[in-house]
Amino acid sequence: MELVVGRVAKSHGVRGELVVEVRTDEPELRFAPGVTLHGRMPKSASTRDYTVKSAREHSGRLLVFVDGVDDRTAADALRGLLFVVDSESLPPSEDDDAFYDHELEGLRVELTDGTVVGEVSEVLHSAAGELLSVRATDDGREILVPFVTAIVPTVSLADGLVVITPPEGLLDPE
Repeated sequence: MELVVGRVAKSHGVRGELVVEVRTDEPELRFAPGVTLHGRMPKSASTRDYTVKSAREHSGRLLVFVDGVDDRTAADALRGLLFVVDSESLPPSEDDDAFYDHELEGLRVELTDGTVVGEVSEVLHSAAGELLSVRATDDGREILVPFVTAIVPTVSLADGLVVITPPEGLLDPE
């Protein structure tokens, strides 16, 4: 399974530098000079390899130079490109409260009383933090659940379960 570690937001400057939104806790490893990244456009199955020449932090994002992208036009053509890694190549997390997106997707979501709410369909990364996109069992609608301890006190990969304590109104149909 592929995991997204970054997304090209836009070009930066005229020499082909890419502005990358980071989707990994280890950007210093994933975007280190010499590392080969697999790039895939959304909704495409094909990938292309890119070798990192340099990366530096800038305003909460990374500015990355990769081989073969030498001007603004080439960089602009990569807008939206996803940098992905194979989940099988990742070591298990040593932090009990840290999860890879693919580990959460497909887990059953219940309230503390055991009432089934739905299933995690996706983990969304926003400027405000992570959200669990939950597909409701009863009507199929999408419920966005902030992935914070106060609302998601329990995640059990072994049981395939996420327990939530939603604030009033979070589960109400719109």
